[in-house]
Amino acid sequence: QVQLVESGGGLVQAGGSLVLSCAASGRTFSSYSMGWFRQAPGKEREFVAAHLWDGDSTYYAYYADSAKGRFTISRDNAKSTVTLRMSSLKPEDTAVYYCAAKYGNTWSQQPSSFNYWGQGTQVTVSS
Repeated sequence: QVQLVESGGGLVQAGGSLVLSCAASGRTFSSYSMGWFRQAPGKEREFVAAHLWDGDSTYYAYYADSAKGRFTISRDNAKSTVTLRMSSLKPEDTAVYYCAAKYGNTWSQQPSSFNYWGQGTQVTVSS
């Protein structure tokens, strides 16, 4: 069982930056693939970024087209945390952002691919 707790959301002006953090419980964090999703009012939850375990000792990042060049995902296995650094924020980035985790290295961009979820943190970008 993994518990995830997000932090770092808030209100920011367009063009600004925010850093979201996700703290995970559990002893095998290094073997989990981690993801960030977001959900805007009236819309489906969508993939933002993932930090994936290759099943050995390598990790790699993968981004939605909307996040490429603006968002950076990283992890600290010693602290069991995953971070999403967001810059050049746009009003359309406004959403509740969720941290997600799944054991292993098989995944998809669909929310159903991830087994564990945080409670979400609100990000609001004003124009």
